[in-house]
Formats: sequence, structure tokens, C-alpha cells
Amino acid sequence: MRSEHCLTRNHIEVWHDRVLPAGTERIRLGAVLRGSLLPILVWTGVACFAYFVCNPLVAMVLGGLFALSFVVGFGLRRRVEHSVRCSVYGALGGVFDKSMAGF
Repeated sequence: MRSEHCLTRNHIEVWHDRVLPAGTERIRLGAVLRGSLLPILVWTGVACFAYFVCNPLVAMVLGGLFALSFVVGFGLRRRVEHSVRCSVYGALGGVFDKSMAGF
């Protein structure tokens, strides 16, 4: 498998089986986001609820938690010599995957 095809596919296959191509093809950011619609909606809903009901500071803390998780996932993937593209897509997919683990 070529390095640009090295992406985290598991979370997308869990949420939308038909989003990804069958084989090892180049995956675009749109496919990663389309496969992560439910986690995106959950993160957005919780952030909006926290902003309007609790306090804008709570929404900022939630956004910081999301950003921190993304940065850690990106760093871990770069440490094992994945490409930048693979690291970005994998970190984004990893955050969505781990945040929805209870569902």
C-alpha cells in the first residue's frame, strides 16, 4: 500500500459502510467527513448546548479538548512516520472514533 493510501478507515466503516471505496484508493477529506457525520453532529450539538445553556467558556473548553485530542493523534501518527496527509485524516478520524466509543 502506498503512503498516500495509508489512512484510518475503521471509524468510517463503523458509521457508514458505503462511504469508502472497496480497495486501497486515495481517500479525500470529504469522504472522511461524510463517514463521520454522526460524531460531527454530536460534537456540534454538545458545543451549542454548552454555549447557549451553560456558558461560552464551557464550549471553549470543549473545543480545546477536541483540538488537544487532534494534536496528540497527529503527533503520534507522525512519530511512526506516517505522511502528513495520513496523519491529519487519521487524527481527525481517531478523535471522532474515540469520542463515539460509548455509542
